[in-house]
Amino acid sequence: MAAPEVLAIGGFQPLSTSDWPDRLAAVVFVQGCPWRCVYCHNPALQPRDGAAGPAWDEVVATLARRRGLLDGIVFSGGEPTLDPALPEAVATARGLGFAVGLHSAGIYPKKLEALLPALDWVGLDLKTDLAGHDALTGRPCSGAPVHEALAAVVASGVDHEVRTTYHPALQSDETLAKMALTLKRAGAKRWVLQQWHPRDGTPGFEHPWHWPDPAVLAWLRELGPELALR
Repeated sequence: MAAPEVLAIGGFQPLSTSDWPDRLAAVVFVQGCPWRCVYCHNPALQPRDGAAGPAWDEVVATLARRRGLLDGIVFSGGEPTLDPALPEAVATARGLGFAVGLHSAGIYPKKLEALLPALDWVGLDLKTDLAGHDALTGRPCSGAPVHEALAAVVASGVDHEVRTTYHPALQSDETLAKMALTLKRAGAKRWVLQQWHPRDGTPGFEHPWHWPDPAVLAWLRELGPELALR
């Protein structure tokens, strides 16, 4: 009999107030991501090997001691749906009595769709519009799966938000408008523009960061779903 899959953990945060809106959550960072986004703030989590976090059984022991103190558990990454052990880990977290959230870039829409009945919340990344996706992720044909994942999340009825890391060098005003229309048509509930944070050695971001102009934000709110800045 094959040995059971064990979640590859790149990091563990016992308490976070920001990874699941309005909830106190622990965050499990799953190792591995096939994309190579130039602005990635967790590049150490990109390789599938070399996970430096605690073992899953250690995480489970910590979570068991925190029952009654936490609202839920968020599986983040990397790209957590890459890991074949994720469904069992989610089931274990639910068995401990926790609500379960997931951060995903929608890279594996079928795996995400299969997992949705066990989830209470999804934070889905939408990097840019379809035309610009490959240049941003460094991988060909990367946009279509994300749109498939978006459709699956919306159709599931699971609480969710769509998040976009914003920088003027990444998304023009016109690109943001296309994204707003895409999300509105898909039926997404909430869109969050997240502030870009610099990382040493990141090329192409020499210009100062700033939010879109107020007029552009008003335009996006007319075109798309509920919009927030974070």
